[in-house]
Amino acid sequence: MITTMARGLDAVRARAGDLLFARVAGPEGPRNRERIHTTPGPRWFAPDSPVRRVHGDSSMFIGGLSALLLQSLHPQAMAAVAAHSGFRGDPWGRLQRTSTFLATTTYGTARSAQAACDRVNAVHARISGRTSRGVPYRASDPHLVQWVHVAEVDSFLRAHQQFGAHPLTRDECDTYIAETARIARALEVPDPPESVRALADCMAGYRGELRGTPEALETTRYLLFRPPVPLPALPFYAALASNAVALLPHWAATELGLTRFDPAERWLVRPVGRAATGLIRWAMGQTRPAGGPAEAPSAD
Repeated sequence: MITTMARGLDAVRARAGDLLFARVAGPEGPRNRERIHTTPGPRWFAPDSPVRRVHGDSSMFIGGLSALLLQSLHPQAMAAVAAHSGFRGDPWGRLQRTSTFLATTTYGTARSAQAACDRVNAVHARISGRTSRGVPYRASDPHLVQWVHVAEVDSFLRAHQQFGAHPLTRDECDTYIAETARIARALEVPDPPESVRALADCMAGYRGELRGTPEALETTRYLLFRPPVPLPALPFYAALASNAVALLPHWAATELGLTRFDPAERWLVRPVGRAATGLIRWAMGQTRPAGGPAEAPSAD
């Protein structure tokens, strides 16, 4: 009886994991996973590196959503996304492309990681325009690319420290930020932050440029209140989304017209977030820090 129940539970977990992976990684997910993790060759990061622990944990579901909200506060970056990314017409496709890029640069060979960054740079080089206020932008502008990078890194790290299965030590947080700087430099950011202090200083340097534009507010409404998810999945998505908002700095939430209430976050929102990320971790079989091929050394 117990054996039968265990097998049934394993089948449910496998099915849930497959559905979640298919949604996040897309139809090419299994093939990409095989290529990324089994192709021989040096990697940018060692198997036990903090960047692999962070990017392989289910906390990324919350961190990624929080990063999108935070990134939207830069008017030029938001205008480029709204005009050229296609996230409204194909939101899951954009998620799948982003997740493949993160997996490739984190776990793939050094050659494939650089190639992924080169493709992004080529796309950025073709994108330019003006905001609704007439301010010109170029997606290849290192200042804008750096904003997208630091907003992601800050959000990913916040989420991991709050919901990750294996939170980083203070020194490991510095290492994580330094490791992600390797990716940023490949995206033509000349001097990305490489420590917790430098990241905080860099984020603060953007503060005067950030505001809740109509495009940012519309994106917030879309992500939080009109998400492209099936009706049965809405309660689960709401658990992730409420925690993505709770991760935002208070000033950022205010700019986006969102209310933060610390007691509710502490006693209700965060416990629900831990339960949701724990469920994802169970479904995906994440029982230990994620890594790539044990025999693959890191390389610059």
